[in-house]
Amino acid sequence: MDKAKTFLESLPSRLDFLPGLLSRITLGFIFVQSGWGKLHHLDKVTEFFRALGIPAPGLQAPFVATVEFVAGGLILLGLFTRLAALPLIGTMVVAILTAKRPDIHELSDFLALPEFLFIVLSLWLVIKGAGAFSLDAFLCRRCGKTADLLPPGK
Repeated sequence: MDKAKTFLESLPSRLDFLPGLLSRITLGFIFVQSGWGKLHHLDKVTEFFRALGIPAPGLQAPFVATVEFVAGGLILLGLFTRLAALPLIGTMVVAILTAKRPDIHELSDFLALPEFLFIVLSLWLVIKGAGAFSLDAFLCRRCGKTADLLPPGK
């Protein structure tokens, strides 16, 4: 019975990596898929950006598609995760301010937006990093450094 109790008490710390890993993989996959779709339908994305009144839609559409695809891939791999999450936050802020603003009538509408969730998850990755199961952590271990921004215990 003591072994079972000890196991159950240690389970949360043993699974501490899981929420971050699943969040990173999910967010990375979503942005890779979105970027890939945009890259293969740039004419439609450009027209959509034009309709929203986004300046220079012919430049912005391939830029956003590339950012989503590349940054999503980096996040999926856990490589340069903190850096890759930053432009995704920017693209989601622009998406909310342009495409989603007419849908927002109250706070609950804003909080229910997938783009808001993507901002929250990206911000979490900027602060916490990719986690133990990532190329960031692997490279840091190879270099003898910590993947965290702050020293342990801070």
